[in-house]
Amino acid sequence: MAARDLHRPRPRLLHSTTSTLLRARPLPLGRNTAPNNLSSLFRRCQSQFEPLKPPSPSSLGRPTAAKSYRRSRKWLRRLFRSSLAAALVLTLDVYFYDQSLTRSLRTFYTGLVVALDYKLNFRPDPWIGDSVADLHSRSARRVFNLLRENGGLYLKIGQAIAMQSAILPPEFQKMFARMFDDAPQNDWSAVEKVIREDFGKSVEEVFGVSFAGDASKGVMERTARASASVAQVHWARLQDGREVAVKIQKKEIARQVGWDLWAFKVVTKIYTLWFDLPLYHLVPYIAERLMLETDFQNEARNAEQMRRLVQGEKRLRDRVYIPEVYHDLSSKRVMTAEWIEGIRLWDKEGITNSWQGGWRRGSPGAGGAPLDAPAKAVVERIPQHDPNQEHLKPVRDAWRGPDQNGGLGLSLKTCMQTMVDLFSAQMFLWGLVHCDPHPGNIFIRRLPGGKPELVLIDHGLYISMDPKFRKDYALFWRSLMTFDNDTIAHITRDEWGINAPDIFASATLMRPYEGGDGKTLAEIKSMSKKEQRQQQFEMQQKMRKGIRDILANQEKFPQELIFIGRNLRIVQGNNQFLGSPVNRVKITGYWASRALSEAKDLGWKEQWRQYGRHLLFRFVLLSTDVVFYWSKLKQAIGLGKGMDDDLEESMKKMAGQMGVELQHGKSRRAKYEYENDGLTVCIYRRLRRMNTSPTPVPTLIEIHEDSRLYINQACDEQTWVQEQISCVSSPFQASALASRPRRR
Repeated sequence: MAARDLHRPRPRLLHSTTSTLLRARPLPLGRNTAPNNLSSLFRRCQSQFEPLKPPSPSSLGRPTAAKSYRRSRKWLRRLFRSSLAAALVLTLDVYFYDQSLTRSLRTFYTGLVVALDYKLNFRPDPWIGDSVADLHSRSARRVFNLLRENGGLYLKIGQAIAMQSAILPPEFQKMFARMFDDAPQNDWSAVEKVIREDFGKSVEEVFGVSFAGDASKGVMERTARASASVAQVHWARLQDGREVAVKIQKKEIARQVGWDLWAFKVVTKIYTLWFDLPLYHLVPYIAERLMLETDFQNEARNAEQMRRLVQGEKRLRDRVYIPEVYHDLSSKRVMTAEWIEGIRLWDKEGITNSWQGGWRRGSPGAGGAPLDAPAKAVVERIPQHDPNQEHLKPVRDAWRGPDQNGGLGLSLKTCMQTMVDLFSAQMFLWGLVHCDPHPGNIFIRRLPGGKPELVLIDHGLYISMDPKFRKDYALFWRSLMTFDNDTIAHITRDEWGINAPDIFASATLMRPYEGGDGKTLAEIKSMSKKEQRQQQFEMQQKMRKGIRDILANQEKFPQELIFIGRNLRIVQGNNQFLGSPVNRVKITGYWASRALSEAKDLGWKEQWRQYGRHLLFRFVLLSTDVVFYWSKLKQAIGLGKGMDDDLEESMKKMAGQMGVELQHGKSRRAKYEYENDGLTVCIYRRLRRMNTSPTPVPTLIEIHEDSRLYINQACDEQTWVQEQISCVSSPFQASALASRPRRR
């Protein structure tokens, strides 16, 4: 090998050697190259190249690192951390916040889905479904499921929707007819926790009761006698012998109410912006009222104030009773009041059946009389260890007679007259209005003189009317009865900022208002020949415009009208259920006119002028009496249902032309008819007649939820089962009765 080749660098890699061979310049072989030169040529090639051989591992250097997929790992880590955080938040929400966040998220999701559905499909030819009615049906089902799943304050909102469902599409009316303010009760440990948190003491120390059978102390049932969305009621007898109703707020409500109202505000704000409806300005006032309803100290103050007002009004003090509240046993989440024995307003048979309690005697507790002392055996009875078997309240139904078929022997007309008088006085005399007068909050008792006494409970939802608004509202009602259109227009437009006086007047009377300029009805009739789908769509658009007209001036609109309308609507439903025994519109207008004539801030000249107008007004009301007695005559001969039902039919015709299917009273009456004419009430009455122990009859909602169980308890004779099939309103209930196994 040549010396110059010794200093040539040796190739380190196999591919380098190969590439060198491929890149080597070939030696020229000329034509005259001699064979003896081949040996020298071979030596030259041998000196320039080395034989091929694999490189040593040490000569290869450090290995190349594997590729790293950092982005995939990063997303996996993020997914894991997010899942862990979500699980942690969910756990905290369940165990420390009573699912408040979950309920809010469920609300936002449902609200968004409903809003998108309406935004895309509220048109004559929807993209999804055949008509706008299908859209309403889907939305009603979604909202109903949301309210039932969330429970708590959402049930209160659902109950409010059910009471006002007459202005909603019929699909909402049918769905919300099932919205009852009933809920499962909390267990006793939750009740004890609430009482200890509010009083700093145990139940035994606060109420002086014993659960171990100590006869020197009082007793208390650990099973609730009634359970609603916000609270449940337990019966107790204090150490001094007083029987009380202990209303205890459910422990989760305190944490949930703030979240629920916040979600309500957010959803309403979005809908206000999205659908151009001026609704959000009403939300703070509604939220404030609902928040106050969960404050039992506020409820106790309302009850005491109403008790004083009733006692100070000679026309009502002997006809209306407000239970006494025991403030020393009450707190923000616990309210203790006297126990009321009475008949609920929806039990028409219990009110009207013949009295069997004796001459010149009243029902238990009537007129504020102390309840009869229970038998000694009941007082000394040691409660069972199972709280569900602790039924300690004495049964006081001797006035029903040996067959338990008796009643209070009262007139429905007198009872309803007292109710309308009471709520009219609240609106026009006192300016303090009970806004939840449904039949579950009204008891009827019989006074020793044979007259009815109305007991009003549940004073959580009240509104106050300032003197000017109360006077304007009374004047508005009197003007409605006398067709004083100028005064109506002045009050609604100038004072309240309402640009649709005729629509608002009809909504207040809950019948078509025949005064006014008739512009709305004229516009409606002009559209009557259009194609049905297009007409329905345009009419519902016009209803939206009507809402905007009513709420046109947000600064002037009295927000109290929302809850006053609720009161009027429920009272009308109560009157309808009892068969329209009184002229509700006339009584309400009469109290409005009398309040104006009895105002204490009037001078003597103005007072005499108002009194003269009141006498003239009473003469005008004779015309409504003619209409009322004509309706009663048609009802007696089977040609009509009642005045409120006739007014409702007129309202339906007017609203039907507007593309809205009004079903006034149906949402409440559906419940009443089911409870009084269907399977549930048959079982309820049978259990009541069979009951010879202090064991209470299960509630109507309990019977509804487990009908087969209570059918077995209530029915001893197969023949009785067959008799009751005729009064059952649904095939499912009839089949349930018929398939009941015979008890031996």
